[in-house]
Amino acid sequence: MGDEHWNEMTLGDFVTLQRGHDLPDQNRRPGSTPILGSFGITGWHDEAKAPGPGVTVGRSGASFGVVSFSPVDYWPLNTALYVIDFHGNDERFAYYFLTSLDFKPHNSGSAQPSLNRNFIHPLPVRVPPVPEQRAIAHILGTLDDKIELNRRMNETLEAMARALFKSWFVDFDPVRAKAQTPPGMDPATAALFPSEFQDSELGEIPKGWTCLPLYDAATYVNGAAYRAFQPNDEGRGLPIIKIAELKTGVTAQTKYSDVEMPEKYRLRTRDILFSWSGNPDTSIDSFVWSRGPAWLNQHIFRVDPHVPEERSFVLATLKYLRPVFAEIARNKQTTGLGHVTAGDMKRLLVIKPDARVLQAWNTYANRLFDAIFRNTLEAQTIAKTRDALLPRLLSGELSVAQAEHAAEATA
Repeated sequence: MGDEHWNEMTLGDFVTLQRGHDLPDQNRRPGSTPILGSFGITGWHDEAKAPGPGVTVGRSGASFGVVSFSPVDYWPLNTALYVIDFHGNDERFAYYFLTSLDFKPHNSGSAQPSLNRNFIHPLPVRVPPVPEQRAIAHILGTLDDKIELNRRMNETLEAMARALFKSWFVDFDPVRAKAQTPPGMDPATAALFPSEFQDSELGEIPKGWTCLPLYDAATYVNGAAYRAFQPNDEGRGLPIIKIAELKTGVTAQTKYSDVEMPEKYRLRTRDILFSWSGNPDTSIDSFVWSRGPAWLNQHIFRVDPHVPEERSFVLATLKYLRPVFAEIARNKQTTGLGHVTAGDMKRLLVIKPDARVLQAWNTYANRLFDAIFRNTLEAQTIAKTRDALLPRLLSGELSVAQAEHAAEATA
């Protein structure tokens, strides 16, 4: 349909791929250059190895065939292939085109999947002329830009929640202000805070408040062993959620399970998740699950607050402690991986305010976390539209004009 003018060529004539470059952790220096690994950005460096815009393709293991885009100069790691020559084609179109390809039949590995550029360069492909490439890339890029805007909005909202948490529950600003001059908040909220401190295992804390081990602040349910799910590729049952999918949102490698596992391993929308194993800087973090029923895999805790009123406080505590978790994991790091155990969480003390302050906290924090969640759901809806348009545009089934109308209705 309208694709008679498309050009037939090999993938290697469309883009030339090359294996990325090694960059061990000890050789990385602080900078603003993104490091693109198998799943996208894995860190930052002060030197680029490839000019942007650029495209990488994960070449091994769970990242097999995952495609990432960098609008700026970047460092492609050796866990990925990257485009060294676009041959005059639109860079962002090339990114979308590569995401549409199924690389599984071209696995050159044995023990684990592996992608060899020599195996895929000869593949026959059909691509539109460059002007049409740009039009397609613009449509899909507009949707991705909206998703990125939502992500940045969420970063701002999370920073606001973190700043409020630090002021109230780390620096105890309202208590200190009340002990000296009237605090900078409404009188009703200020009245909830004590005006003096007491000694505790954490040092001075507001009078009447307590401290307790982080592990006792909620119930932590660890996921089941991956093999227990008897994973399948056919989409039978519920998706099995792994750390990589929490971290990147990439679901191309998702496996499913129709095994009836114990109910405690079943995830539901808005569950708090804490990934406790992996790269200290990029994998160990807390998340709010937003994709419906799923199975909880190992190396992830589902965090169940003891009472609903403590949910936002528990979530904010976990997010605030992320640098602490990273340091704990880094001290145990082997082969690039670290972990935070239940034992670590039992030794880590946190504050617990009284119920009235907790209620006031919810008044502010719930609005922030609810806005973050809405932005996340909106981004997922836009992503579904993009993913539905992409194969139809790249096959020529859908015209640019038709796709523009669908994209405008979503974004």
